[in-house]
Amino acid sequence: MTISRRAALAAFALSTALGLAPQGALAQAAEKPDVTLGVGGKALLYYLPLTVAERKGFFKEQGLNVTINDFGGGAKSLQALIGGSVDVVTGAYEHTIRMQAKGQDVRAVVELGRFPGITISVRKDLADKVKSAADFKGLKIGVTAPGSSTALTAQYAMVKAGLKASDAPIIGVGAGASAVAAMKQKQVDIISHLDPVTSKLEADGDVVALIDTRTEAGTKALFGGSNPAAVLYLKGDFAEKNPVTTQKLVNAFVKALKWLETAKPEDVADLVPAEYHLGDKPLYLRSVKNSLESYSRTGISTPDAMKSMYDALKLLDPEMAKSNVDLSTTFIDTFAKKAAVGS
Repeated sequence: MTISRRAALAAFALSTALGLAPQGALAQAAEKPDVTLGVGGKALLYYLPLTVAERKGFFKEQGLNVTINDFGGGAKSLQALIGGSVDVVTGAYEHTIRMQAKGQDVRAVVELGRFPGITISVRKDLADKVKSAADFKGLKIGVTAPGSSTALTAQYAMVKAGLKASDAPIIGVGAGASAVAAMKQKQVDIISHLDPVTSKLEADGDVVALIDTRTEAGTKALFGGSNPAAVLYLKGDFAEKNPVTTQKLVNAFVKALKWLETAKPEDVADLVPAEYHLGDKPLYLRSVKNSLESYSRTGISTPDAMKSMYDALKLLDPEMAKSNVDLSTTFIDTFAKKAAVGS
């Protein structure tokens, strides 16, 4: 990205913050009404705000036609963004830090999850031997996809426990029924995953949870504080060239977050496609109840939370340890601030 383009984006963000590109911009037609969005495992509760925005018609209210491409994991969604096959991604915030460290201008524009919502569990027949991440050496760890936030969380837990990130093989098991099958068929020993997969395995007695970041307490126990999870991220030049489109996307997501703040698990279960329930609606209701605390209340990540994620990456990845990323470049918060005012 050239300096002039960075300057232009910064100027737009400043003008937005100052209210110089205000209500008029919201009433304007989107520069790009047809948007392609990538996601890695749409049925996971990690990405529930996306399904809410889609099913409640919030994108259409904003005059947007959003085509959703569902990939096998967050790392694949990122590849699609960099490759140009999608315009925006709902994915893990940590990808924006990694890309900025590599000189690629990828930025979040709205936070969807304030806690990771990831649970690391051991297969029940191994629970008497595996009591913590310090015992993971040599065990097969199932994740949505290598390089995704589920993999990062498992590796971070190992490094924090005194192991190396490479001490256990990371195996992609997908995002839904395939992940449940991988554990039931003993293809993996540990699973780092999200609801409803986690709650399904717990309810069936297949796993014992060791680490749980669905709650504030569990997140603090692992990371020492809040830790941004899913966000909507995009290339900086997309926001620069399509500020109205970007604002409308964020408006839809903020409205979804507001809906979730007061929604009951039954409301969510009735809204999402039936296949999200994994054949067990009561279980899905419990999964939603377990996860509702994890969704963002404001759409904006705090500096402390962003630093918590950066610190985890520095501990985990030697290349990141040498990096010097200005975290203000990883998140443009002016769109979410404007959306909150308009909601």
